[in-house]
This record gives sequence, structure tokens and C-alpha cells, in this order.
Amino acid sequence: MICMLRRLYSFIFELVQVVVFAVSIFLFLYLLILQPHKIDGASMEPNFHHGEYLLTDKISYRFNEPKRGEVIVFKAPPDYSDEYIKRIIGLPGEKIELKENHIYINGNALNETYLPQSTLTQAKKFIAEGRTYTIPDNAYVVFGDNRGHSLDSRDLGFIERKYITGRAWFVYWPPDQLGLINN
Repeated sequence: MICMLRRLYSFIFELVQVVVFAVSIFLFLYLLILQPHKIDGASMEPNFHHGEYLLTDKISYRFNEPKRGEVIVFKAPPDYSDEYIKRIIGLPGEKIELKENHIYINGNALNETYLPQSTLTQAKKFIAEGRTYTIPDNAYVVFGDNRGHSLDSRDLGFIERKYITGRAWFVYWPPDQLGLINN
């Protein structure tokens, strides 16, 4: 009987160790390295679709600065409780202007090879047509790929670096979309 209790105790102890170890690894990965996100809505069409799941790399921006064209996840104003997924369009210190539904960075038209040629960018309440804005230090301009259906910097304003939580890295659902995200 004592031998059986020892084996049961040993089994339970080992099971608890495995569970604690697995939870520790999960929390380490989730909090510091990778985090899952779901595309909710059509603001990133045609490149990302409603219901897709992706992993966000949370470590890259600890060592490198975000670059134009990268798809990021950030905490959105005004209360910074919701996370949005958008593409970086403008970098700190650059001048951005919307003119005739096209984006100009430092006076040059932005070539967005990841979007159809017919994509137009309308001005909204924060970024107005024909007006030049200088992006503050430690801030970015982000737009959704589906410009007609996106709540982005044109409404929200500049996104401060401290609110960027990661870079979209890998689509893992649905299986036919599985793969690395080409920024």
C-alpha cells in the first residue's frame, strides 16, 4: 500500500512539474517573443483577410527600428486598450502629404507594390488633402491596406513608438494562407 501511494505521489509530482514547465514556456513565448492575433475586419484586404490568424514577433523592435512597409500591431488611441494591425507608411522625421488620393513622402510619390495600382488614399479628419505633416520623433504613420475601410493614422493621428507591440511575422490560419509575412 505504501509503495502504491509513493508511485501515485511520484506520478502527481511529475505531472505537476510538466504542467508548470509547459505553462512557463507558453507564458515566456506569449509575453516576450510571439503573440497570436486575429485579423478582425477588412481593413487589411487584399493582403490579410478577416478571420486570419497571425503570430506577432514581439522581439524585433527591441533591437531594430520599424521600417516602412512592415505590418505592425499597436495599441490604438484614444484609450490604448484595443490592438490594431496596420502597415507603416511614414517614419519619424519624414514629411507626409496626401495629394489627389496619393501619398507623398518628402515630396516623392510612395510606391506601394503590395497594393493594386487602383488603390486610392482618401484624406480623413487628421490627415487632410494637400496639407504637409511632419511626423514627430518616435512616431509613425500607419494605414490599412484597404484604404476605403480602415481606421488608421488618417483618423487616429501619429502612432507613438511606445505603443507598437510587434511586427506581423507569420500567418498560421487558415492553412492555405500558412507562411511568413513578406514585409
